[in-house]
Amino acid sequence: MNPALNLTTPALLFPAISLLLLAYTNRFLGLAAIIRHLYDDYRKSRDQKILRQIGNLRTRIALIKWMQFLGVGSLFLCVVAMFQVYTGWPVLAQLSFGISLLLMIASLGISLAELVMSSDALKILLSDLEAQKEA
Repeated sequence: MNPALNLTTPALLFPAISLLLLAYTNRFLGLAAIIRHLYDDYRKSRDQKILRQIGNLRTRIALIKWMQFLGVGSLFLCVVAMFQVYTGWPVLAQLSFGISLLLMIASLGISLAELVMSSDALKILLSDLEAQKEA
C-alpha cells in the first residue's frame, strides 16, 4: 500500500531537523573552542597527549560536518517534496521525502558515532587523571 503524501507530512520534520542542526552547530562550536584552547596549550608545553586529542577532535569535526551536510540535505529534500506535492507531482514527492528520511537516518547514525568518540576521549582523560592520582 502506498499512502498519499500531503503537505503536512514533510512539514512535520521541520522542527526536528531544525533542532538537530542547531545541536550539531553547538557541538561544532564547542569543539572549535576546545581545539583553540588545546592549540594554545600545545604551543606552551609540546605535550604529545595534546596532539592525540587534537587528532581525535579533527575526526569529530569532520563527522559533525557530515552530520550537518546530511541534515541540510534532508531539510532541502523535505522542502522539495512539499513543492512537488503542491505542484501535483505525488510520485516525485514521495521519492524526495523518502530520500530525505534516509539522509536524516544517516545523519543520526553519524551523530551516534561522534558521540561514541566523544565518550572515548573523555575516558582517556579520566584514565590519565586516575593514573596521576595513583602516582
